[in-house]
Amino acid sequence: MRLKDKVAIITGASGGIGEVTAKKFALEGAKVVIVDLKKEDVDRTVLDLQRIGCEAIGFDADVTKREQVDQFINDTVAYFGRIDAVINNAGITQDAQLIKMTEEQWDRVIDVNLKGVFNVAQSAAKVMIEQKNGVILNASSVVGLYGNFGQTNYAASKFGINGMTKTWARELGKYGIRVNAIAPGFIATSMTQKMPEKVLEMMKNKSPLKRMGSPEDIANGYAYLASDEASFITGAVISIDGGAVI
Repeated sequence: MRLKDKVAIITGASGGIGEVTAKKFALEGAKVVIVDLKKEDVDRTVLDLQRIGCEAIGFDADVTKREQVDQFINDTVAYFGRIDAVINNAGITQDAQLIKMTEEQWDRVIDVNLKGVFNVAQSAAKVMIEQKNGVILNASSVVGLYGNFGQTNYAASKFGINGMTKTWARELGKYGIRVNAIAPGFIATSMTQKMPEKVLEMMKNKSPLKRMGSPEDIANGYAYLASDEASFITGAVISIDGGAVI
């Protein structure tokens, strides 16, 4: 169990990649903190983890609200005594071409995907600095490496994630804190299941492996980067995309 007794906070953890990551961390022996917007979803996910023997707690919180972030960070430390890893998974999309994108669409995506990650990382980093140890993992995207049609706001947020990841790795390394990001490619989730078959085939064909990734593929990457096996990896943005961009 590569994460035995490590305390991990996962945002956006009651569905999709976040929920699968939470279960992966639980199976690897971690104590897991679930953070998401809706209390009923948080409670359901915590119960699922507890059923498989994980020591898990949860908080319904909005990562864009700093006082709520500070509260669940402080409550986690009060309950578990430490924070070993934070996975900044919470994120949204509100797509539109440049000339059609509204100010509200821009502001909301930047607020959640960029400010939310900043809020959680800054609050958690203060705890990790005192511990002289910790791991911060950020959810980037291949869109944050190459851009994508109709995703000005999302691409900007993910390019920003990459920059923050590298900057924090430089700043926090002296405290024993590692900071990395994962850039997923086309991943099969409940959202993609609603897409037209033609679009799904296009996504599959972009990969030399001729398939979409699974949430488990991303969760495995987070579990590795959070473990001591990755103790000399920091400042990296690792693509898990099935070779879609080569």
